[in-house]
Amino acid sequence: AHISLVTLGVSDMPRAARFYEALGFTRKVRAAPEHEVAFFDAGTLALSLYAASGLASDAGFPPDTAPSAFRGTSLAWNCASEAEVDAVMALTLEVGATELVPAKKTAWGGYHGHFADPDGHIWEVAHNPQFPLSPEGRGILPD
Repeated sequence: AHISLVTLGVSDMPRAARFYEALGFTRKVRAAPEHEVAFFDAGTLALSLYAASGLASDAGFPPDTAPSAFRGTSLAWNCASEAEVDAVMALTLEVGATELVPAKKTAWGGYHGHFADPDGHIWEVAHNPQFPLSPEGRGILPD
């Protein structure tokens, strides 16, 4: 089993695409209608943005289904150090994210903070000393 693509429903495609490009994600596959979908290289998987109404319809929900403030999921951006966490958190705020929890030390020995993208998708930015990172930034989980 593996995850190859994560799709986020967005309300304003140009705004969302600019946000993720400003974070450093590389936009790919520009042949699709740019107002409907955007694809990004996200290291070990791909990130796509899709109109929220279309994503709802594709999953069998009415197109006007509104997401709740807390969706029970988050995405993670793992970093090699606490300083990198701070730098990523600062970048996200500079380009339009909302800080949910400032970066701080954790009970499990790491360091993390949380932000929401312009559509409310929750991201954790973390340094976990128990999970080293591969050169591509993939967390290496111990057995």
